[in-house]
Amino acid sequence: MIARIIWLGALLAIALLTAMLQLDKQSETTPALAQAVPGPLRDFAQTRVTAAAIESGDPATALAEAERLVRRRPVPAEYLTLLAVAQAKAGQAEQAAMTIQIAGQRGWREPLAQETVLRLALQAGDEAEAPRRYAALFLRSATPDQLLVELGPQVLGNPSGAGRHTIADIVSGAERWHNLFLRRGLQVMPNDPFIEIVSTSMTQGAAFDCGLLAQTVKGLRQRDPAAAAQLQQAISPRCDES
Repeated sequence: MIARIIWLGALLAIALLTAMLQLDKQSETTPALAQAVPGPLRDFAQTRVTAAAIESGDPATALAEAERLVRRRPVPAEYLTLLAVAQAKAGQAEQAAMTIQIAGQRGWREPLAQETVLRLALQAGDEAEAPRRYAALFLRSATPDQLLVELGPQVLGNPSGAGRHTIADIVSGAERWHNLFLRRGLQVMPNDPFIEIVSTSMTQGAAFDCGLLAQTVKGLRQRDPAAAAQLQQAISPRCDES
């Protein structure tokens, strides 16, 4: 009888544990469930709890929850980003700057980390790091064009700086990026750096599609005929005039 009670108790404990783990997983898509998951069992739920604490306006609680999240899952860049936000809200500016830089190094596709590291690099005058972060944001389709428009002049505005050359190195070294660069770059970058990056990339071996280049020249001509003429001159050694 006692053995049967122990066996049933064990089954009940396993069932409850399984239910809580499923609830934790479900909280990833249903944030309202996060608080129902017991603290020791929170994995996905801890992310939701941390985000809610940050939005609550209680810096101490937000920092405690963010630190708990990172202790449990120290690798993902997005969790480090939440910790950096919590540190900043708690007045730990120096720690937040260090944390966000680590997050940016780990997760090139983590947009908040990339934008924050980019802005830190601009503030520090780091002309080599800023364009790499700009490129990471540029490659992410969900990044708003307006953000790239805002940051473009700051990252690429200096003709003698490292920004344009760094982007050109990235473009020329990644063939899969060529079409995206022409289409999106035309929309979000200032004309001068865009033209220079196209020209430098071609010099470094980038084989842009000539048809797409012709369309790019045509699009640029609609807003700036002089810039379009410069681009046409830059691409003419490789492509027939459009």
